[in-house]
Amino acid sequence: MPNTRTAFASAGLVAALLLSASSAALANGEVNLYSSRHYDTDERLYSDFEEATGIKINRIEGNADELIARMQAEGVNSPADVLLTVDTSRLERAKEAGVLQPIESDVLEARLPDYVRDDDNQWFGFSQRARILFYDKNDVAEPPMTYQDLADPKYEGQICIRSSSNVYTQTITAALIEHMGEEEVRDWAAAVVGNFARDPQGGDTDQLRGIVSGECDIAMSNTYYFARAIRKPVDGVSDSIDQIGWVFPNQDGIGAHMNLSGGGVAAHAPNKENAIKFLEYLASDQAQQYFSAGNDEYPAAPGVAISPSVAQLGFFKPDDVDASAIAANIPAAQKILNEVNWK
Repeated sequence: MPNTRTAFASAGLVAALLLSASSAALANGEVNLYSSRHYDTDERLYSDFEEATGIKINRIEGNADELIARMQAEGVNSPADVLLTVDTSRLERAKEAGVLQPIESDVLEARLPDYVRDDDNQWFGFSQRARILFYDKNDVAEPPMTYQDLADPKYEGQICIRSSSNVYTQTITAALIEHMGEEEVRDWAAAVVGNFARDPQGGDTDQLRGIVSGECDIAMSNTYYFARAIRKPVDGVSDSIDQIGWVFPNQDGIGAHMNLSGGGVAAHAPNKENAIKFLEYLASDQAQQYFSAGNDEYPAAPGVAISPSVAQLGFFKPDDVDASAIAANIPAAQKILNEVNWK
């Protein structure tokens, strides 16, 4: 489980802050949530918050880009209080679109490491997924140990991976730009395209299914898709789980790339105080544990217990590069992916 930069207040201070926030929340009211997280397990997060605070959550769910566009169109009349979405690139997109606002919260600053927070406190990461490498244990004697190894000619015709339009692909590329520079990443991306087993297609679970079917020998996926297949039946994966090995890349260097799921307070939030209380709740031990138990994610707050399915993947060194730096590299990443014909 990742546990890097801490920069935390004492446990006593954190407990006091959370108690204070909880007491203030008893003012009741409502909070209007725009969310692109489509996980049934999140229902527990919402019901627990409502029960603890008396604040009613009104939800609108949809595609992240559609929700951001809707908030822009609604302007100052938008009822949105909170935007929740997946991946650093979308959080940064919301910030650039002007639909979020900076907030001050001692709770969030105490609970969340600085590398999962926007530099301007407009968005915050509440859960993490490691983007790692999987391989067919029957066919791959020497799996790639780093992201850079995916460019090795010995893996020609073996790699299954997401498309260039996928935010996970854009974000890992943006992270590598931060570490390696644009020129080196362009060469890397071109070589990876040369090693594709097929044109990019499907979601992360489809990459894992590609290993089981024999269509590819190596795939990149977020950890929670694989951990979910450990915890409960997932078609085309769970029955062959023993066939799949995994590698947390770059353990002797930068560490494994982490994707964020997070949110922020809407720019024109009519219930700003309740919106901040909701974000503070998402950083609490209770909510952080449920991100792991309910959706096989890693908590963003260090020291929080993880679920058995996630723990089975083992301990690893995460890349703690600042999420804001990754977000700044997204345009360059997309340009490189287009240039090398990463479909």
